[in-house]
Amino acid sequence: MLAYIGLGSNLNNPKQQIKNALIALNTTQDVEVVGLSSLYQSKPIDGSDQPDYINAMCQVNTHLTALELLYACQDIEIKQHRVREKKWGARTIDLDIILYGVQVIASKQLVVPHPQMMSRAFVLVPLAELESDLKVPVLGPIQDLIDKIDTSVLKKL
Repeated sequence: MLAYIGLGSNLNNPKQQIKNALIALNTTQDVEVVGLSSLYQSKPIDGSDQPDYINAMCQVNTHLTALELLYACQDIEIKQHRVREKKWGARTIDLDIILYGVQVIASKQLVVPHPQMMSRAFVLVPLAELESDLKVPVLGPIQDLIDKIDTSVLKKL
């Protein structure tokens, strides 16, 4: 299965945190990282006083189910000392399953496509960088989604 995972960090050397998460993903059994976007810098989405975020998107081939992939991502977050103190708070690493093939999933544990992806430049722009003609299940062509948001909030690194 081809899946897309968003990576984000704004604590403890964010670029290194993303690199460490990618290495961990790629060494997870039945997961192979096959694509990686550029890094992008953005402000916190809640406008709070915290460091800017570094974000990227990776493409993985996996034999894991969507929930198994979620648990693998959460395990990586724990190993990189992710603390969930408040929604949209600063973090060492955040791994979000954005797409899992063309599947639409709505469970208590996981919603795919990611429910906020259509409003987040730091998700859509790197996703389009990996696959410019992507058709997002339920939402449509990636470029149509990008055309509806402000991408000037992103800085490509």
